[in-house]
Amino acid sequence: MEAYKQEFIEFMIDSQALKFGDFTLKSGRKSPFFMNAGSYVTGTQLRKLGEYYARAIHDRYGDDFDVLFGPAYKGIPLSVAAAMAYSQLYGRDVRYCSNRKEAKDHGDVGILLGSGLKDGDRIIIIEDVTTSGKSIDETYPIVMAQAKVQVRGLMVSLNRMEKGPGGALSALEELQEKYGFEAHSIVTMQDVVECLYNRPYKGQIYIDDVRKNAIDEYYKIYGA
Repeated sequence: MEAYKQEFIEFMIDSQALKFGDFTLKSGRKSPFFMNAGSYVTGTQLRKLGEYYARAIHDRYGDDFDVLFGPAYKGIPLSVAAAMAYSQLYGRDVRYCSNRKEAKDHGDVGILLGSGLKDGDRIIIIEDVTTSGKSIDETYPIVMAQAKVQVRGLMVSLNRMEKGPGGALSALEELQEKYGFEAHSIVTMQDVVECLYNRPYKGQIYIDDVRKNAIDEYYKIYGA
């Protein structure tokens, strides 16, 4: 595992974005873990988060993109932070763009925030986590309606590695199959387990034998 991936897992723990316990997801599934990007609230946290996204994007796509698109609302700060970090880490300015939930009809009019989109733009969509793909189903038509653009791919922070709505593939794999672009994550739950299982971090074991068993049982039902 690349060093930055282990650092990111520890960063999620420190930021309380990744938690372990008993959680009921929006889907109704009972999960032994939960990830919430809304826990990144300080300047330092957002700076670091942007750097992890930028590194993962550079690893997967190099410089073969022009725009980082963050779907409203959680994707807005993600795209801004990642664009800033990409410029700092790799010396290349990329644009950020996000959508509004409702089009604005005065001042800075339209459905978009940040950069506009133009013919030929290569776009990477940034999200926190994808479980059903609903957000992308809403976002993709908006992006494609703006100009003749190419969506190069999707980057999320954590791949939960669960079945998507289709019931066989993971949500990320379903999106790849449906729209034809690559879908990747900074880390997967397999990475998380590998990193934290019976390994103390700051004096605490986050995934012990009991929790590992709960995760394994969860994936027997919902794993892709």
